[in-house]
Amino acid sequence: MKSNIHYSALVIVILLAFSFAGMAQTNFVTENSKTKKQATMKMYVIEREIPDLGKFTHEQLKSASQTSCGVLKSMGPKIEWVHSYVTGNKMYCIYRAESVELIKEHAQKGGFPANSIVEVSDIISPATATAN
Repeated sequence: MKSNIHYSALVIVILLAFSFAGMAQTNFVTENSKTKKQATMKMYVIEREIPDLGKFTHEQLKSASQTSCGVLKSMGPKIEWVHSYVTGNKMYCIYRAESVELIKEHAQKGGFPANSIVEVSDIISPATATAN
């Protein structure tokens, strides 16, 4: 009886070990794929001039977001929306894309202005001040 319990415990430990190893491998593949994808995609800041944008309701912003997401889905994985900042008369959007042309195509298909499109050359934060 004791040997059956020890054998069962050993089997469970082995299965758990394989599960964790599989999860780690899957995580590595996922991270590796992200790295490859991000290597081909550049980050951009898009400035959109939209009068009275800061007065838009939650529903209006939601509708614009849904339109943008629908266009992005139809365009495929070579462009993605990270997030946007809404201000009084402008929106600043952060996108990853393989080219400026894809950003322009998204704006045209969605009916959004893209008054300025600038590639991000680097990112800094307060942590940059203390980094080695």
